[in-house]
Amino acid sequence: MIARRVSAIVREELPRLVFRVELENRQQVLAHAAGQPEKNFGRLLAGDHVEVELSPHDVSRGRILRKVTNL
Repeated sequence: MIARRVSAIVREELPRLVFRVELENRQQVLAHAAGQPEKNFGRLLAGDHVEVELSPHDVSRGRILRKVTNL
């Protein structure tokens, strides 16, 4: 199974570095920050554009790979 990468917008910050993000198709999923969040992302805020990798097993979950800065 291959994980799917999509762009999304952070909508809400939840405890323990979990974020509610809205995908391009308006679906909302829970995503955690992958890797070293303080090094890779700085601080993620509501409205930030990010790249998310969706789980092939549960499409309501994913992980944030990187913050997209140039739009």
